[in-house]
Amino acid sequence: MADIGSTSSAGFSQSLERGLTILSSFSEARPVLGIADLSRAVSLNKSTTYRYVATLARLGYLQQDPETKKYSLGPRAVDLGFAAINALEINRVAAPYLQALSDETGYTVSMAVLDGTDIVYVERRRSGRAAPFAVGLNLHVGSRLPAYCTSMGKVLLAYQEPGVLRGLLDRTDFARRGPRTLTNREQLTAALARIRQCGVAVNDEELASGLRSVAAPVRDRTGQVVAAVNVAVHLTVWSTTADSVVARLEKPLRHAVTDISARLGYR
Repeated sequence: MADIGSTSSAGFSQSLERGLTILSSFSEARPVLGIADLSRAVSLNKSTTYRYVATLARLGYLQQDPETKKYSLGPRAVDLGFAAINALEINRVAAPYLQALSDETGYTVSMAVLDGTDIVYVERRRSGRAAPFAVGLNLHVGSRLPAYCTSMGKVLLAYQEPGVLRGLLDRTDFARRGPRTLTNREQLTAALARIRQCGVAVNDEELASGLRSVAAPVRDRTGQVVAAVNVAVHLTVWSTTADSVVARLEKPLRHAVTDISARLGYR
């Protein structure tokens, strides 16, 4: 029998597959399961199954009833489910507005969410007249970038609770990514405070040389900032000042995120 940490083939983790199979065994019809039920689901003996279950429980993906000793999905699994639902809802709602913004401005428009100290791209839209960037970022849906040096990341950091923000900044490696990267924590904190006041973040060659972008927050029905949208411009396409970029793009960007937020129930 394969060990709990084995990998059956290159790029495929059998342990991860078994862990996910255990999690997917729970359903609305079967919200509580015992080790015997789960061992049948993953076709392993009870001892091996228990090691997987104990690991998932320790990480918060499962929780055990102290009386019955049976398991149900834990808070981290529930959070993942809600995050997936929310991401799908945001993408569905936002897509036409992002495309319209790209068509109106002629530039690439992106939407991202925060995942730890990174942002994750969940949508990218380009107009037919958008010029390719002369920079090798090769961004696509699923791409990750550090939050501290991106316009969308700064928006998403700016609206975090103070304690959460401190924890994220503690884990951030303020490496220089572009000629204007904010590598000083105090400078970034001051910039985030200004973003909270004005509602727009500007990235002026902080991620890469020649790349500028303007970003604004998307809010859900509770008012929480759940995503950010940006419009990105490269100096080879539009060689002007950062202030001019903001003056041209801020109004249509604000309209787009306002419309998306309204569709998500924000008033």
